[in-house]
Amino acid sequence: GDRFEGRIREGTRQVDVSDLMRRLTKEELRKFDGKPLFPERRAYTARYELSPAEAALYTEVTDYVREEMNRADRIEGDGKRKINVGFALQTLQRRLASSPEAIFQSLRRRRERLDRRLDEERLRRRGQDASLSPDLDTPLPAPDDDALGEAPEAEIEQAEDALVDQATAARTIAELQAELVSLRALEARANAVRRSGQDAKWQQLDSILDHPLMTAEGGQRRKLIVFTEPRDTLGYLAAKIRNRLGREDAVVVIHGGVGRDDRRKAVELFMNDPNVLVLVANDAAGEGVNLQRAHLMVNYDLPWNPNRIEQRFGRIHRIGQTEVCHLWNLVAADTREGDVYARLLDKLNAARDALGGRVYDVLGRLFDGEALRDLLVHAIRYGDDPDVRARLAQAVDGAVDRDRLLDLLAERALVRHTLSQDRVAEIRQEMERAAARRLQPHFIREFFLDAFQRLGGRISRREGGRWEITHVPIGIRRRDRQIGHGEPIVDRYERVCFDKADIAGPPVAKFICPGHPLLDAVIDMIEEQHGTSLKQGAVLVDERDGGREPRALAYLQHAVRDGRARPGGKPSIVSERLQFVELGPGGAARDAGPAPYLDYRPLKPEEREAVESALGAPWLSEGLPALADRFAITRLVPEHLSEVRHRRLPEIEKEESEVEARLRREILHWDHRAQDLRLRERAGKETRLSAQVAEARANELQARLRRRQEELSLARAISALPPAIVGGALVVPAGLLRPAAAEAPNGFGEGSAETERLAMEAVMAAEQVLGCTPRDVSAAKVGYDIESLDPRTGRLRFIEVKGRAAGADVVIVTRNEILTALNAADAFILAVVSVEAGFAHPPAYIRRPFIKEPDPQATAVVYQLRELMARASQPS
Repeated sequence: GDRFEGRIREGTRQVDVSDLMRRLTKEELRKFDGKPLFPERRAYTARYELSPAEAALYTEVTDYVREEMNRADRIEGDGKRKINVGFALQTLQRRLASSPEAIFQSLRRRRERLDRRLDEERLRRRGQDASLSPDLDTPLPAPDDDALGEAPEAEIEQAEDALVDQATAARTIAELQAELVSLRALEARANAVRRSGQDAKWQQLDSILDHPLMTAEGGQRRKLIVFTEPRDTLGYLAAKIRNRLGREDAVVVIHGGVGRDDRRKAVELFMNDPNVLVLVANDAAGEGVNLQRAHLMVNYDLPWNPNRIEQRFGRIHRIGQTEVCHLWNLVAADTREGDVYARLLDKLNAARDALGGRVYDVLGRLFDGEALRDLLVHAIRYGDDPDVRARLAQAVDGAVDRDRLLDLLAERALVRHTLSQDRVAEIRQEMERAAARRLQPHFIREFFLDAFQRLGGRISRREGGRWEITHVPIGIRRRDRQIGHGEPIVDRYERVCFDKADIAGPPVAKFICPGHPLLDAVIDMIEEQHGTSLKQGAVLVDERDGGREPRALAYLQHAVRDGRARPGGKPSIVSERLQFVELGPGGAARDAGPAPYLDYRPLKPEEREAVESALGAPWLSEGLPALADRFAITRLVPEHLSEVRHRRLPEIEKEESEVEARLRREILHWDHRAQDLRLRERAGKETRLSAQVAEARANELQARLRRRQEELSLARAISALPPAIVGGALVVPAGLLRPAAAEAPNGFGEGSAETERLAMEAVMAAEQVLGCTPRDVSAAKVGYDIESLDPRTGRLRFIEVKGRAAGADVVIVTRNEILTALNAADAFILAVVSVEAGFAHPPAYIRRPFIKEPDPQATAVVYQLRELMARASQPS
């Protein structure tokens, strides 16, 4: 709110948002696989010629607008009234170009309003001066007024109607009478055209409705959006299209007078109801509304602000759109403003052929020096003059000059802030690693199903990866009311799922993932009931460790705070993480990675006796918490703190700079406004805003600036809180559970350390021969042993290595390795290496080695080696 306070005023520096977003033109955006993020967009200029009756009406109304504008120019000493009259006449001209219905209704309302005003003036001025009362114009909002500029669409429409109906350049009763004579003649002419049914513009739209693109392969009509401007035209078009399609429910409408709920309903109907085929809307639907169910659009009325074209196009040309987007712009080329717009569209089409759809991203910047609205007004007023027409053509050509477009595109793209190809590759690799190691859906699903039923919930498996929840216990719903925010938890759910691929219905399933209130409430209750078990500790077995030396695992919660305080005096936490430290005899300690427990299993009751001696080892009771704390404080905490400071401090500096620049500019504006209003009040002039209110606004902004500076100063005070041990476990190697002299039968274990080393070396060498860049990550226990970058695709390969003595007939795979393989199905490779007499044979690669998840209680699965090898191939 502070950083973007107020309007962008003259002299305000452009807001630097490079820390919040990276701006590129749509056509430059790519997915990680190199494919365009947005589909192609194509625009067509659909020209039409007015009928003789329409042309005559156009000429007469344009002459009226031109004469009234010239008369407004002669008004002295009342700049606001002159602006109001000019805006009203421009709006009237746009409605003339919109439809016979819109111009007739506008002329009728204007004539009726000025008729009433004439009667009022005659009564008021009886026996007095024949001049009109100037105060009748003052309540009208100026079109550049702050309040109107930031108003909702409904208020803008209302203000336009008020200006068109009332604002007049007439200064005397006689001038008003003369204007009413002209208006009655124009109203009659417009009504005659309206009643005749001659509407060349509608006929052009009617022909577009028959375009082959309007029909899908199966004969189903595709959805279409028609953008117009005046509400009279909107209603007129909706009725015509309903009649054309033969169904009342085929069309929905959105305009400024439609309430928020009804607008949302219209959007939902258009997006989801197959019977709703056409949305007729004005610019109330031009921003912030997702209409990408359609990919066809018609600009029935072209906006005088070209930026609106991109805003409208953006309703369908969005992330997620899979179809080529088509836009038809309707232009009456035999009108003065239509001639200018047609030239602009022709130039844009030519530029699009050279530069692609990127030209639409900079439409709002084409006419920085002289607005398109001003060019169109000049065309209306002086279009008969060949010199003026030549100047207008030159202005349009200059605005759409290829070099100028390239400059605008370069500026828009903020090239200096775009990501390098190396950085893009790094991010892609980080995302691939995250996808391979993700907890969703496997671990989240298993936790939720077990925990939810322990808490009294009822959930049943349905089709595929979907479940039905028939009862949510009251305790879970109460907990959500205590800790939750957003959507509430309901009594039952028809379908839930844990994988995005299973969301689609029917019926559509609720996606249970971190952040969903149902999962949050279940986690909170389980933690409350069983959190003490973490500190009591557990005994876990590492099946992959054939040694005999146990080790301890400490769970530490660590947070970084800044200098601010939360309600209740709690510290403001800016980063928090759970970290694991592995401890051994003699004070040995190391970082155990992000989730080492995923490869361990609980100790079985019959194995308890085998670890009694390990549980009684003196080093387990001699200062392990202090050892874990010391390691965390010297290694983990400084790394965490440095990472947070490196990220947060530049953000805070940037934020402070932008906040100060914006708020100081607003303070200056309101100080100046207060001084100006005070002078006007002393001069006895009426003002819509008091000097006292403007001064209070400046003072309030000054106080906000001080508060924000103090807050940002506290935000810089980043420090680490002491780490807290929340739990621990004794990790017992599988070798300790076997008799000292026994070996794992039939190669059942992972084999000797030497066998594993030789197998790893063989796979690393095979990857290098392929030109890949392998990296040993086996110590991190992430579900695979080697991470290899393939230069042919730019993608990572995740390789799990299994070294086996010659003659072994089985191989053990941990649950974590299987789930990682399922997460990264296309990138995971199981490499089996046979080792004989100290010699490693070439590895065999098995792709997609696992078909299904292991049983929830299984920590490892035994596979027959011959069955796996039947699907093996040479490294590639």
